[in-house]
Amino acid sequence: MSKITAAITAVGGYVPEDILTNKDLETMVDTTDEWIKTRTGIEERHILRAPGSGTSDLGVGAVEDLLRKRGISAEEIDLLICCTVTPDMAFPATANIICDKVGAKNAWGFDLGAACSGFLYGLTTATKFIETGTHKKVLVVGADKMSSIVDYTDRTTCVIFGDGAGAVLLEPTEEEVGILDSKMYSDGSGRVYLHQKAGGSLRPASHETVDAKEHYIFQDGRPVFKAAVTNMADVSAEIMERNNLSSDDVAYLVPHQANLRIIDATARRMGVSDEKVMINIQKYGNTTSGTIPLCLNDWEKKLKKGDNIVLAAFGGGFTWGAVYVKWAYNS
Repeated sequence: MSKITAAITAVGGYVPEDILTNKDLETMVDTTDEWIKTRTGIEERHILRAPGSGTSDLGVGAVEDLLRKRGISAEEIDLLICCTVTPDMAFPATANIICDKVGAKNAWGFDLGAACSGFLYGLTTATKFIETGTHKKVLVVGADKMSSIVDYTDRTTCVIFGDGAGAVLLEPTEEEVGILDSKMYSDGSGRVYLHQKAGGSLRPASHETVDAKEHYIFQDGRPVFKAAVTNMADVSAEIMERNNLSSDDVAYLVPHQANLRIIDATARRMGVSDEKVMINIQKYGNTTSGTIPLCLNDWEKKLKKGDNIVLAAFGGGFTWGAVYVKWAYNS
């Protein structure tokens, strides 16, 4: 009997209509369009402003886009994993809310939080449900409403993040395609450099925490940048070496869209040329768990069956990892 692998058989994406440009930010904080573009590569980001809307609504947009393109109903989904650090509520899981909103009545679901590496953690987890033969259609959604935890008076963080979601469908195959390898890491000591201080059980919400702006993202940029450059590049090179892949063998690098300089460093470490690197940071900014699936959605028509692609990410906490995928279909 041939080995069952988990193949990506469809992708979907969604970003809200409202756009926040660098020029807009110039009127809000002490920054410039040129400064933001030079240091991050970002030109604009999408913001979910509709009253009463949350991360689940971003996820719904991505899932509905995927279901339409795949030509299947939501009732065929067995499991939905939502990778997010901005859930609609502490509980229930945003995954369950998305299932309810799209009509995935036969699916169970849960949320997974690993910051910007969340989608790769979720993809690695979902793969096991397919490989064991217990599930036939698993959705992995990366979705974050980062505007809900961004302080728009803090110029070090407000220029970076945007709102958006992407989704992939995993199905079993006996062909030599799909998720072929992954390597994940974490180092909790990195929490001091990148975190949201309050809102959890350690520091529940109070007048004191709200007044101190502890429910927003805190980032100490220099150590985060250094760790991201080193670890994201190293794990990408490791996954290539472990699978005997040369730079010529790799069709695309799909990096987390945090910072153009980090992306460039990872590509150089892998020996991958610029035309093989998926980049959309200029349009969306850092959508945290949404960046990698949004890239796959944007580039879907360029991907060909059998293409070797490497997905790589680094996130707060710290978390990082890489996934080796052999693309399973022609668009």
